[in-house]
Amino acid sequence: MLCGTLWRNARLATMVGAGIGVVEDGMVAAKDGRIVYAGPSPGAVFTAECTVDLGGRWITPGLIDCHTHLIHGGDRAAEFEQRLAGASYEEIARAGGGIVATMRATRAASEAELVESALPRLDALIAEGVTTVEVKSGYGLSTADEAKSLRAARALGMRRDVGVTTTFLGAHALPPEWAGDADGYIAHICDAMLPAIAAEGLADAVDAFCEGIGFSPEQVARLFAAAQRHGLPVKLHAEQLSNLHGARIAAQHGALSADHLEWLDAAGVAAMAASGTIATLLPGAFYVTRETKLPPVDALRAAGVPMAVATDCNPGTSPMTSILLAMNMAATCFRLTVDECLRGVTVNAACALGLQDRIGTLEPGKACDLAIWDIERPAELIYRIGFNPLHQRIRNGR
Repeated sequence: MLCGTLWRNARLATMVGAGIGVVEDGMVAAKDGRIVYAGPSPGAVFTAECTVDLGGRWITPGLIDCHTHLIHGGDRAAEFEQRLAGASYEEIARAGGGIVATMRATRAASEAELVESALPRLDALIAEGVTTVEVKSGYGLSTADEAKSLRAARALGMRRDVGVTTTFLGAHALPPEWAGDADGYIAHICDAMLPAIAAEGLADAVDAFCEGIGFSPEQVARLFAAAQRHGLPVKLHAEQLSNLHGARIAAQHGALSADHLEWLDAAGVAAMAASGTIATLLPGAFYVTRETKLPPVDALRAAGVPMAVATDCNPGTSPMTSILLAMNMAATCFRLTVDECLRGVTVNAACALGLQDRIGTLEPGKACDLAIWDIERPAELIYRIGFNPLHQRIRNGR
């Protein structure tokens, strides 16, 4: 078979089946940006326009950061100092800081300024082998500013060779102009903001923050029903600071993922298992907020709920732009295994975005998104801190 590029003399972590799908003496063949073969070297004969001998290096699927807030104005370093002095995340938010502080900076920034400020954060992820990234809005909290943020997120995919999926997170916090009227704001999102976002094709999914300082399960359910009327899948920030049973609401609406989940209970785990909702773990936020309540990893494992891992890159609670560090934290703080961490930033992350038919594994028909590593064993990608062994990043076969 004629192919465009053949990578040979490689060790593969295909992520197909259980575990990470190791092939010790493997090769990957691509044509027109798609994988046409990934498996043992003797398994197929190809004539390639370009053959690359990898000298025993490892190939994984391109990494996927499935939960970020890359687009925002300003930073919240001052709040970091406040937390060091003993203030809690909730105290800062109720005093006018937190998400609302970033809202003010985001509203003041132009679309071009939002793009330029996000590019260094995106470049850091790309440098670690990320080929697809999800970007949420949620710091504009008005129709115009949410649309501006989502357009800026889309622009990232034009400025860099990376897949970008966008998520409308208008229900991130209550903006000052709607103070004391969360029900009214949710109605405004459903009746005005969401239709405008959907009409412009700016969002691939809809998210919300289900929390005491965010929105109630009943309000989230109304938003999710509206999202589904527009044909948009949903996901949810759930059970981060308390257990409002948001994960159950997410599961009832067939959510792609429920994220954070430190306070998830057994009923929430069972609901997610029944619906196929991915559990996205965000160890950066756990670390920065100095949380002590661990997500129920053992219960998620036992119920067969797939776990994704992401940076949660945001200015307040996870100012992290390293997917490799996110994996290390997931292993160290949450006790995920090496295989779970790697699946968490590949195949399970793809499922959390609804893109499992296109990316996340090394198998024929998928996009040829590869990360090629100078390592002796996959555990090195999780075990090292501050070390990037990426040899080459391939997207769509290039």
